[in-house]
Amino acid sequence: MRRLYLACALAAVCAAPLSAQDDQAPSPMERGMQQFLEGLLEEMEPAFEGMRGFMAEMGPALGELMEEVEDWSRYEAPEVLPNGDIIIRRKPDESPPPEDSPPPIDL
Repeated sequence: MRRLYLACALAAVCAAPLSAQDDQAPSPMERGMQQFLEGLLEEMEPAFEGMRGFMAEMGPALGELMEEVEDWSRYEAPEVLPNGDIIIRRKPDESPPPEDSPPPIDL
């Protein structure tokens, strides 16, 4: 994911000077950079499509989870188990939760 952000930032930085010189014919270096950026965006397109699909599928569940948890500072960082399950453990606190509290959310 970090590489994706880096590639997007690089594309944005490099494309800005290319678009500013519309009145002159592009130099060979500028044409090469433009072709490079077009190829990079073409290669990244499946990753963007995958992200859209993930957000469409998981967005509602993540929204429900965000509404359910009042204070995220009371929880540890998510942990991925060997079987692929993801758990978010509650940090130890001074008092146990009340008996009438709802059961934990099972994702």
